[in-house]
Amino acid sequence: MTGVPASATGGTGRPAPRGKLGAAAVNQASLWNIANILTMIRLVLVPGFVILLFQDGGHDPAWRAWAWAAFAVAMITDVFDGHLARTYNLVTDFGKIADPIADKAIMAAGLVSLSALGDLPWWVTSVILARELGITLMRFWVIRHGVIPASRGGKMKTLAQGTAVGMYVLMLTGPLATLRFWVMALAVVLTVVTGLDYVRQAVVLRRKGLAEERAAARSETATR
Repeated sequence: MTGVPASATGGTGRPAPRGKLGAAAVNQASLWNIANILTMIRLVLVPGFVILLFQDGGHDPAWRAWAWAAFAVAMITDVFDGHLARTYNLVTDFGKIADPIADKAIMAAGLVSLSALGDLPWWVTSVILARELGITLMRFWVIRHGVIPASRGGKMKTLAQGTAVGMYVLMLTGPLATLRFWVMALAVVLTVVTGLDYVRQAVVLRRKGLAEERAAARSETATR
């Protein structure tokens, strides 16, 4: 969720194997490839998840279980569409835009809905969403100097967030309710730590890019 979308890697994944999916990779202009279809399914699941979660006032265990199922499917499609996009070079403009939107939409829907129901403190939702928005804006800030790669910490953060939100969607009690608190605490810590690391990388990348631009300008001036 938080990192460069797999569909935006520009076709730098492994060569596509022969076969139907390999042939599909050649026709990269096609909107209806499997990676994009999974992304669209995830987008459709966002309002479906919210509707299920708020059924009967949002505190019915059965409806919450159905909401968890929708959330789980959305998170699983996130894994598979990225893998397929990298493996088979299924790159489209739609995928570049829709994939990160779908990732952030399902997580934001879960966090905001849980806070609205009183199950999750608003400060937790605010910290996570502020981090995601800030990192996205920062990527655009430094994009002309390079791309900040997804880190292992960022992937751990995404896994922790998804697991924690999923556990909060389910109406757990006893030790499992205590466990979900600590999983969410881990998610918040990873969110803050990886966010600060991305800021550091962005500053370094921008300084390096500006230095290279100045050096190129001096070199051009000297050759005139």
